[in-house]
Amino acid sequence: MLYEALSRIQFAFTVGFHILWPSFTIGLCLFLFVCEVLYLKTKNKEYISIYMFWVKIFALSFAMGVVTGIPMSFQFGTNFAKFSQFTAPIIGPLLSVEILTAFFLEAVFIGVMLFGWRKVHPLIHLFATFFVMLGTHNSALWILIVNSWMQTPAGFEIVDGVLNAASWKEVIFNPSMPYRVSHMLLASYISTLFVIFGISASYLLNNKANILAKKAFKLAFGMLVILVPLQILAGDLHGLNTFKHQPEKVAAMEGHWETHQGAPFLMFAIINPQEERNWFELKIPNAASLILTHKIDGEIKGLKEWPKEERPMVGVVFWSFRVMLAIGFAMFVMVLWGGILTIRKNLYTSKLYLKIATLATPFGFIAVLAGWFVTEVGRQPWSVYRVLKIADSHSPITSSAVIFTLAFFVILYSILMYFYIKFIKLTYRKGMLPIEAVEVYGK
Repeated sequence: MLYEALSRIQFAFTVGFHILWPSFTIGLCLFLFVCEVLYLKTKNKEYISIYMFWVKIFALSFAMGVVTGIPMSFQFGTNFAKFSQFTAPIIGPLLSVEILTAFFLEAVFIGVMLFGWRKVHPLIHLFATFFVMLGTHNSALWILIVNSWMQTPAGFEIVDGVLNAASWKEVIFNPSMPYRVSHMLLASYISTLFVIFGISASYLLNNKANILAKKAFKLAFGMLVILVPLQILAGDLHGLNTFKHQPEKVAAMEGHWETHQGAPFLMFAIINPQEERNWFELKIPNAASLILTHKIDGEIKGLKEWPKEERPMVGVVFWSFRVMLAIGFAMFVMVLWGGILTIRKNLYTSKLYLKIATLATPFGFIAVLAGWFVTEVGRQPWSVYRVLKIADSHSPITSSAVIFTLAFFVILYSILMYFYIKFIKLTYRKGMLPIEAVEVYGK
């Protein structure tokens, strides 16, 4: 039905827009905490100048995350009432814990973090930054627990037509939770660091605030050297977990219609869902089996193993996965290239590298969105995997009502994004605070 499709489009739009801000604030808060720790260790005010520059962007990004997150909770009731009614005894308590622990923790300390440098002792300010960082991570943890449970439900029973928790331990520590949490947190760190990396590179290219830009560039690069390889490992483990628990999603990711012994990895394919085949394939023989089963002749099931009504949207999943992989590979190349330039002692002077680093600023967020498409579209047609279908989750509302709210969200979020970008440009032009102008309590 039309209202079902429109409700799904609206939720996809609001979730896709919202996810950018938590991803950014989670990584940025970690970066700010590292800057503050380095300041307390070295007493170098360069770190505080970098902190004060990025904390302004953090504050507005945090606000954007809160504002865009609120409508999503209402959509559970307005657009997906049947889903809410069926899953409330499990999802309700998990989301309540997220609100009570994360939001309250952030609300208590964020004022000190944003405005307390000249008012409280540096150790107390570090304490505030730490707890805001803990709040952002705690919020992500519970949201990802909910999402992981929807992907790989466990520890539940159906009583009187609704889901109930038979074991909260199994609900929380469901099969995909550790892999999803680690993969998403690392994605948030890396996405944020590429923004810092790119903006610092832009400053270096334009000979602005070179000392501070060089320091931020170096710090972001050093963290990327550690985190990008970790993300490759986490992504591999997450893929193996998905292969075990959601094999049809993996079949869509790989674009395989037939079951293969020694399945190839398709670098490029023209997908034809109607004829249940690919018109053209550019492939690496046996590579998919080697990655997913660690055997060159390992078996990967094709989409034809499942009824048509239980298959995800193959084209969206297939290409979103490749966008994510391509960006991940590009990030790894950037780290390797930066390592070579560091050895040659021209990391900060290679104009080509700095230009590419500047262009790569949004790469992390594109990868996050692509990965989210793989995760969510790949779960369809289920809202709770193999328990509740999306077709049975919708509210019986009119299409005109959904069109109105969807249009409202598109217009409102476009306006918010316009002013956010305008603020970022203004902050960029102002630059980082000169070291001699930095004031800290008691100094």
